[in-house]
Amino acid sequence: MTVASDKTRHGPREPGGGHTVDSASLAAGIMLMLSGPLSILMGAAGIANDGLFATSTGYAYNFGLTSWGIIHLVIGIVLVVAGFGLLAGMSWGRGLGVVAAGVSLITQFMFVPYYPAWAIPVMALDLLILFALTRSHIERAR
Repeated sequence: MTVASDKTRHGPREPGGGHTVDSASLAAGIMLMLSGPLSILMGAAGIANDGLFATSTGYAYNFGLTSWGIIHLVIGIVLVVAGFGLLAGMSWGRGLGVVAAGVSLITQFMFVPYYPAWAIPVMALDLLILFALTRSHIERAR
């Protein structure tokens, strides 16, 4: 009967010195790497003033399409950076991922009148990211 060494039981580090990524963090990292490029594509379409978006009047969050494009582009880049950090096992990846997914969720909510068929699925993806990042942190604390 073989007994596992203490190195494999206790820490978040592998014997080779690298960080391990738990399954929830891996899933969140992959979803961040999906949500980020989607936001970047949305931002590029907004900056190009694509005819894809509806123009609504009287909406409280009425920004120009170029402004929305820049907002989505910046958030998308931050989501991708957070995804890379999380998948690489960096300590700042989880915090940046939670903040970026939360901001993305809020901006997608504000963007619903312009293109609901896009904003609502991305909101669901952001909620899954937040769930995966916060759930894995809670389970690790036990």
